[in-house]
Amino acid sequence: MSLADSRPRPGAPARGRPRSEAVERAILEGVMKLLEEGVPLAELSIERVARTAGVGKATIYRRWRGKEELFVDVVRAAEPPDPELPGTSMRDDLVVLLESLRRRGLVTRSSAILHNVYAQMKSSPRLWAAYHTGVIAPRRALALDVLRRGRRNGELRPDIDLELANDLFVGPMLARAAMRPDADLPEGLSERIVDTVLAGLRPVSPPAR
Repeated sequence: MSLADSRPRPGAPARGRPRSEAVERAILEGVMKLLEEGVPLAELSIERVARTAGVGKATIYRRWRGKEELFVDVVRAAEPPDPELPGTSMRDDLVVLLESLRRRGLVTRSSAILHNVYAQMKSSPRLWAAYHTGVIAPRRALALDVLRRGRRNGELRPDIDLELANDLFVGPMLARAAMRPDADLPEGLSERIVDTVLAGLRPVSPPAR
């Protein structure tokens, strides 16, 4: 499996010395190589990763505080990159966010390794917590920012619970991608979900007199 993008994330805190993209890519690909060979996450050590990547342990520790943080970056690099939001409207931004989620679902379905890694991550509380903190929480925060802007702009009713609204948008895509592996994830699904949910959340125009 090729890594989608191992560049540092925008706004990510600096870790140690200046980062070398070539070195980081070698480390991330070293982890993926071991996973492709069937090595479970629980048996991956920094020492083993360093040998596979052809670097010293200190090189890895200068960039990641431990293997949990490293594994999160491996999974992030194997996923489609986070999208740039158009910012034209709440509806457009929500469609882009859901489309990104749809594409992740397709990648996970097509990659037995990535699917297996997700399952192993969930069985490790420390690793899952690191993934939630570093990946899931920021994505949820971004979606909530989009909804707050929409509420300020009058695209949502002022009485809407934004946490619940976010679940209403994301839930159908997650259900299809993660809980119903037999369900289709067709093109246009993101627009259909957003427009269906928005039909019940938009401000109601007063009836014409």
